[in-house]
Amino acid sequence: MLIGEYSYSIDVKGRLNFPAKLREDMGDTFILTKGFDDKCLLVYSKEEWKNFEDKVKALPMSKARNLQRFFFASAAEAEPDKQGRIMIPAVLREYAGLDKDVMVIGASNHCEIWNRQHWDEICSELDTTSIVDIMDEIGF
Repeated sequence: MLIGEYSYSIDVKGRLNFPAKLREDMGDTFILTKGFDDKCLLVYSKEEWKNFEDKVKALPMSKARNLQRFFFASAAEAEPDKQGRIMIPAVLREYAGLDKDVMVIGASNHCEIWNRQHWDEICSELDTTSIVDIMDEIGF
């Protein structure tokens, strides 16, 4: 399970030292792609990416088409170098507004990479009441 939050910096070449604890669970190579309306990047292990791909392929073409364009066209493989750094393509850095300071978080079956300021804003909007309401909805 991928958990935790880690503060890192992206260097001038667009490289990010991906957290060692998360790399262990992600494998030797993983997939980066655009996140949803939160403007973060999603990071999937090859196994989880395959599961996602299979689900998209199972959809009718009319529904799958836009998902394929959004997620697959911008996706990139990331393979950490000997120092544990991954290259984040410019198009993905631009999409998520990633500059120097970023947060890498574990989110159960995937990771997310956030602009640090945007992450702080998202976290400040979370309140226990809304979390409790969701927990009640799903039976916790």
